[in-house]
Amino acid sequence: MTPDTVPGRSAYNEDHEAFRQTVRSFLQKEGVPNVGEWEKNRLVPKEFWAKAGEIGMLCPTVPEEYGGLGLDFGYNAIVDEEMSYIGVPAGFSLQSDIVCGYLESYGSEEQKKQWLPRLVSGETITAIAMTEPGTGSDLQSIRTSAKKDGNHYVVNGSKTYITNGQNADLVLVVAKTDPDAKPAYKGMSIILIEADREGFKRGRKLDKIGQDAADTSELFFEDVRVPMTNCLGEEGKGFIYLMSQLPQERLSIAVGTQASAQKAFDETVEFTKTRKAFAGMVFDFQNTKFVLADLAAKLQVGWAHLDWAIQRHLKGELTPTEGAAAKLWHTELQWEVMDKCLQLHGGAGYMNEYPIARMWRAARVSRIYGGTNEIMKELIGRSL
Repeated sequence: MTPDTVPGRSAYNEDHEAFRQTVRSFLQKEGVPNVGEWEKNRLVPKEFWAKAGEIGMLCPTVPEEYGGLGLDFGYNAIVDEEMSYIGVPAGFSLQSDIVCGYLESYGSEEQKKQWLPRLVSGETITAIAMTEPGTGSDLQSIRTSAKKDGNHYVVNGSKTYITNGQNADLVLVVAKTDPDAKPAYKGMSIILIEADREGFKRGRKLDKIGQDAADTSELFFEDVRVPMTNCLGEEGKGFIYLMSQLPQERLSIAVGTQASAQKAFDETVEFTKTRKAFAGMVFDFQNTKFVLADLAAKLQVGWAHLDWAIQRHLKGELTPTEGAAAKLWHTELQWEVMDKCLQLHGGAGYMNEYPIARMWRAARVSRIYGGTNEIMKELIGRSL
């Protein structure tokens, strides 16, 4: 049951669904045959980004005046669903759903004209560098600094677990421009750093337990000089900007995890109907049917909630708490589905040659990135 065949979906119109077919055809042709090679190399080539840009898959919300299609977030969600369901890994959601939003909302006119057309075309690949070796969810504890020197910032520090780190041409770096600010968040800014700046270095292509083709890296900044015009928005407002964009970021994660959970379920139904055990099919056992029935009911609820959240966001009404709840609920559902579906595969589920094994490994990080699920509970709890 692909995302567009789930009964009763309400988030999308006919134009969205026509776009979905374009995206699906592209991924089947240009993505699926190459995933094995990309996983081996632990990198999706830049050429794939450029091809995706040609058909409008990147940053579809960018206004036409900056080279985009001027569409709504529903088109981003379509891309997220299809890539997650089909299983083509690339950091498109980070560029389209997160970085693009920062530039659109807070970028100067000069920054928008310089970068947005390049993001849309895939000519420029972006990353956002928040996490540091000793700092995860607690952003106020970052140590990367951007000190003023004349009309420049001099940036020093290191970042880790950075999506698109190896491919990135432009990095949005969260740094402290005022280390003495009280409270600490008022001293944080977002600095645009081009990858060809002297002193910028890429570290290791990190070896993860899942999402093998996803480009995740270390980044280092050693006396990197950038003009003060590279500050995104106002100096000292970086933390506020980050918080204001979180509902969309977390909704994006919810979209992808729901679609991948549905894919795991569909794979498992097919597997159990063809796998023999004790002179019958695995699917015919009562336990199998009960497990799958339970998951089917939860997936049904998941799609209904997801459509509700997308529609709320399209109207500008999705709150940070609702975004956190969506991220929490759908990633927990994804893990439950993955784990139970792997179990129904038996020994085959532990073999990487079966899709469920790769999906299970890839799903583990969903409850960590975008803010750990423990942090999501804390945020929701504060609103009660």
